[in-house]
Amino acid sequence: MSDRTHNHRHSTKGDTWLRHWPLLVSLLALVVMQVLELGFKVHIGTWPSLLIYGFALLLAGYPVFALAFRKASRLDFFNEVVLMSVATIGAFTIGAYSEGLAVMVFYAIGEWFQDAAVDKAKRNIKALLDIRPDRVDVLRNGKIESVNTREVLLDEKIQVKAGERVALDGLLLSEQATLNTAALTGEAKPDNKRKGEPVYAGMINLNQVIQVQVKSLFKDTKLSKILQIVQDATSRKSKTQLFISRFAAVYTPIVFMLALIVVVLPYFIVEEYVFRDWLYRGLVFLVISCPCALVVSIPLGYFGGIGLASKNGVLFKGANFLDVMTKVNTVVMDKTGTLTKGVFEVQTVKTNQLDERTFLQYVAAVESKSTHPISTAITRYAEHIINSPKPKVEIPKPDYSFSATDVTEIPGLGLKATVNGKSVLVGNTRLLERQGIQFDTGLVDIAETVVTVAIDGVYEGHLVIADALKPDAKAAVQALQKAGIEVVMLSGDKASVVKSVADQLGIKQYAPDLLPEHKVEHLTNLKAAGKTIAFVGDGINDAPVIALADAGIAMGGLGSDAAIETADIVIQNDQPSKIPGLIRIGRITRNIVWQNICLAMGVKILVLLLGAGGVATLWEAVIADVGVALLAILNAVRIQNYKI
Repeated sequence: MSDRTHNHRHSTKGDTWLRHWPLLVSLLALVVMQVLELGFKVHIGTWPSLLIYGFALLLAGYPVFALAFRKASRLDFFNEVVLMSVATIGAFTIGAYSEGLAVMVFYAIGEWFQDAAVDKAKRNIKALLDIRPDRVDVLRNGKIESVNTREVLLDEKIQVKAGERVALDGLLLSEQATLNTAALTGEAKPDNKRKGEPVYAGMINLNQVIQVQVKSLFKDTKLSKILQIVQDATSRKSKTQLFISRFAAVYTPIVFMLALIVVVLPYFIVEEYVFRDWLYRGLVFLVISCPCALVVSIPLGYFGGIGLASKNGVLFKGANFLDVMTKVNTVVMDKTGTLTKGVFEVQTVKTNQLDERTFLQYVAAVESKSTHPISTAITRYAEHIINSPKPKVEIPKPDYSFSATDVTEIPGLGLKATVNGKSVLVGNTRLLERQGIQFDTGLVDIAETVVTVAIDGVYEGHLVIADALKPDAKAAVQALQKAGIEVVMLSGDKASVVKSVADQLGIKQYAPDLLPEHKVEHLTNLKAAGKTIAFVGDGINDAPVIALADAGIAMGGLGSDAAIETADIVIQNDQPSKIPGLIRIGRITRNIVWQNICLAMGVKILVLLLGAGGVATLWEAVIADVGVALLAILNAVRIQNYKI
């Protein structure tokens, strides 16, 4: 953004027309004088005109003149406020009072609209996320107290009524809750939570009153961190913004010199040289060359891109990463937690003699004694099946008294226990081999994790456990490939599992059995081959690779804090289908920014040539300058209306 806007503009929050009364009075004076002079042919004389126009000029231009004086006193002459001040004073010097006032009035109006648009964009971005309640109901000493959110302590219990927003991160104490997570994820689909599961500030409680145990202070909530990321993002400039800033610093003094040449050079080559005419042309040259349309509309375009991403549950940590995403030609993804859910689930259950419910009761009795993720998945699945309504076909009534004793863990193989007087083995195929128990040898060829079960020395069945694919994983890969982007999958999982996932998703390039340093090595090789890489991961082991990539993307819902802190972009709802959207947002932003650059430069060059040739007047210069700026602003603002 221009130096002038940093030093002179103020927030338009609560802005009213009344605050700009000096400018509006000046505009009214200009309109009345023009109607009298052009409409009614009333000429009130030179001195009265000078007094009226001069007073109106002071009202409209005082802030600009004051800033120009401060800059000039620091020997900073080549900027737009000095440029417009010189043009206005020059016009008054040659008696072009109406044109001089018009230059300042319309310049000030243009700046007003530009500042308002930029402030609105920033407020819109903040409003997407800054929805933290100021007060919260806390359960203290058996009573509900309404206190400031910042005063709530860790592990205190808060109450959230239906329709209210959760104020602080914590664990759900109520049996269940239905929450709208759109503020964090961009998804309006309700999310059902159960007792003990995490809930985050910004979520809206949709049904009954719930209780939450606080696990983060106000300043440490996920929503606060998201807000800080977005606020920081607006200050991190893209290469295009930095280029335009540098360009304006060179462009403005060149324009001053060219305007001076337009005034002076004709003296030596034109026979009937009239100083007033050529000074007028030089002033036109100065007015049209004002770089405001560029230095305001371009950052506004990037604000729009960041806001569009935030609205869709994606956080860019800087405008520069919008540019990076337009150049990405290879997306490298971790498997677990990125393309898969990162949670083990029972895929199939096969039994021999026992019905499924009884079989699962034996298995769950043993696995409930272990905290291994596979054991947790089996126990959760068994509870769901055992407690579900009975099918129409009559089966023996489940005995809910199953319990395991003498549970022994056999390292690397599984568990051995006694359940209701029977010896039960639950583990991998090697466990059964070691015990000399016969089973279907085809189980060894299954890519996923297989848990076999034997009761009293007889194989009774098995469960297939796998990390399920995310519902939108395949669509994300297909969208990237359709866009001509190469997709690579890296994983620390075993080869058979990684190959199975790759085949399901249509990914041709993948590498299994990787440690974090191996992932770094793969990424280094890809970069050495000239690839521009976006890496997507979620675990703490992905942090080094995320840092190495041109654009590091973290899954913000299940992702580790290390991955999220290191990443350049955070996907809040963990959906891989957002990745193609990131590239589209980057491209949309880039296209609109360059449309503004071409529009502004094209119109300015045309009117500069017309002004130097004496065809364009100060009126055309003012209208062209302000008109281009407003068109560029409107073009930038429309980014927010795109659907991703």
